This record gives sequence, C-alpha cells and structure tokens, in this order.
Amino acid sequence: MNPDAATLWRGPRWALALLLACMSMLGPFSIDTYLPAFAGIAQSLQATPVQMQQTLSAYLFGFAVLNLFHGALSDSLGRRPVVLAGSAMFVLASVGCALSQTIGQLVAFRALQGMSAGVGMVVSRAVIRDLFAPADAQRVMAQVTIYFGVAPAVAPLVGGWLLVGLGWHSIFWLLALLGSALWFACWRLLPETLHAAQRQPLHLGALLRGYAQLGADPRFVALVFASGVPFNGMFLYVLSAPAWLGGILHLAPTQFFWFFIVSVSGIMGGAALSGRLAGRIPPKRQVRWGFYVMLATSLVNVLLNLTLPPHPAWAIATVAVFSFGWALMVPVITLMALDHVPERRGMASSMQAFVGSIANGLVAGVLAPLVMHSAEALALASIALLAVGIAAWTWVRPRVG
Repeated sequence: MNPDAATLWRGPRWALALLLACMSMLGPFSIDTYLPAFAGIAQSLQATPVQMQQTLSAYLFGFAVLNLFHGALSDSLGRRPVVLAGSAMFVLASVGCALSQTIGQLVAFRALQGMSAGVGMVVSRAVIRDLFAPADAQRVMAQVTIYFGVAPAVAPLVGGWLLVGLGWHSIFWLLALLGSALWFACWRLLPETLHAAQRQPLHLGALLRGYAQLGADPRFVALVFASGVPFNGMFLYVLSAPAWLGGILHLAPTQFFWFFIVSVSGIMGGAALSGRLAGRIPPKRQVRWGFYVMLATSLVNVLLNLTLPPHPAWAIATVAVFSFGWALMVPVITLMALDHVPERRGMASSMQAFVGSIANGLVAGVLAPLVMHSAEALALASIALLAVGIAAWTWVRPRVG
C-alpha cells in the first residue's frame, strides 16, 4: 500500500471506483458491442463463421499476451503512463477496425485492439491495492464490479442499434470515441499511485525471473485458476451468444440485450453483496458461498437442458444466478492473489489476467465452436469449467491465510 495513499485521491470513493470500472470495462465492451453484428460483418466482408470466430479469438489472445506486460510495466514505469499509452493504442486499433475492408484486416486490428484493451483491467487492480487496506480494497473492488457490469448489459443493445441504423463500421467508430474519452479522463483524473520507493527495475531478465517465480508458485497458480476459470462457465454463453441466443433460443439480434441485462444483474448483485460482507465474515467462507451458488446452479442447468426443450426464461436465469455466485467470491480471491506477492502486485495482476485471457481464448477458439449449437453441450462444458475452479480452490484453501 502506498504510504501517501490518503493524499492521492481526495474525491469520493465511488468516483474512483467509477473511473477504474470504465478502465476495466473497455475490454468486454469491445466484445459485446460487435457480437450482434457477426452476421452483418460476415456478409459485408464475405467471411465464413469460422473466420468471424477468429476475430474474437485474435482479440482474446492479443488481450492475453500483452496482459503479461501491462502490470509488470506499471510496476516499473508507474500506473498512469501505462494506462495512457494503452488507451491511445486502443483508439488507433479501433479506427483500424472501422476502416477494415477485408476479414484479414479486421482480424489483425482486432488482435491489436485486444493487446491494448486489457491495460485498464490489469492496472486498476493494482491501483486499488496501492490505495486501500484489504477490507476497503474488497469494497472498492466490489464497487468496480458493480459499475463494470453496466457494459455487458448496454453493449449488445448499442451494437444492435448501430448495426441496424448506421452499419457495422459505426460500432468501431464508437469504440474509438469511447477510448478517446477514457484517455482524456485518465489524463485529467487518475493519480500516480505507485510510490517511487516501490518501483521495480525494468530489466528483461528480472521480468522473466519474476514470471518464472510466479508460474512456479503452486498457491498463486491455484488462486488464479480458482478465480479465472469459473468465469468461463458464464463467458462460454457470452461467446456463444449468436448461436445460442439466435439459433437455440430463437431470439432476434435486437433481443440479445435481455440475456446481458439479466446476467449482468447477477454480477452486480453478487458484487454488491461481496462489498457488504467485506470485513464481516471470513474471506474463505465468502468464497465457499460463491462456489456453492455456482455449483448448485450448474447442476440445475444441466438437469433442465437434459430433460426440457430450451426456453429463454430458465436458460438465461441460470446463467444470471451463476454470475451472482462468481461475483460474490471473485473479489476475495483476486485480492488473495495480489497480496501473495505484495512487492509485485502489477505483475501478479498481469499473470491473473494472462491466465484468464488464455482460458478465454481457448474457450472462444476451441470450446465454443464445438458446443455452441447444442444446449446440452453448453451446460456440460460450463459445469466442467467450474469443476476446474472448484478443484483449484479445494487444494489452495488450507494453504492460504
């Protein structure tokens, strides 16, 4: 924690949480706005469904690879310059997407967009821990999650409207505009929260040794898997939205927002409860409750999909309750992972984001295409991803404080 933390942000805590949430939500907003435009983009660029899926995979893998460096760079150069540089790169990549004339160009600029979109998510976690003690940090992180949840709810609706009214290019022009606004807000408002005495030397050898140490630390890896992999039990449905919502549940693209609103309401509700429970109950108990909710919901989801025809009412509701359980426990595990290496919180945040993004990319590029056309397969794949998180937490729980 920065010893000068009390003087760095003098505004209300909710305002800082809102700024950090805007930094974090740029990445998922970049995904959810263009999902309703999949068919329109494919028709315009004469792209196959597999090629369109590559625009998503390229984004997620670019997101993952550069996430390894965002946090480590912020440990050396400071939080603020890394955020500003990443936001500027995102704006340029969004303009490139808007001007793309071929599917190859779009894939390339989506990869560049992904490389820059994760900077806010990674650095914001380190900023929170720079400024706040554990219980307060959990409350702020919960507030960030609540605000963060607005993006997935609004993004598909905005994307659908823009597609119908102005064409798919307008979606990426909007992302460029939002990226520019975020850059300006961070330039004016975001303080430098990394104390000069806590900066780490920027040497490739030191970075590689740091990554090797984290990657070889079983407790850290287990915490990262426990927080990141279960998210994909929900994210699988987001990635499969065009096929699942349109082909299986028979919703029109302009109706996709119902899924995002309901599921994001679950995230916001879980995050709100997580913030209220901070400092009131043992952190491990809160994590256990979150996993109980996700497991019970996943079992019900599998049972319903194996016995009943798919219906939007219960299909969407189960994803929302799963999201509630994930948001209830993830702030706690995230802070546990950051505090496991307090001298390298930026790097720890990078590793968390990297592992989560690699999992997201594999789910998007490999798993989702295999299961997206079957409600039963989606449900079974979701609970399998949750099982990885449960196994990781079961192992690490007695080994962390």
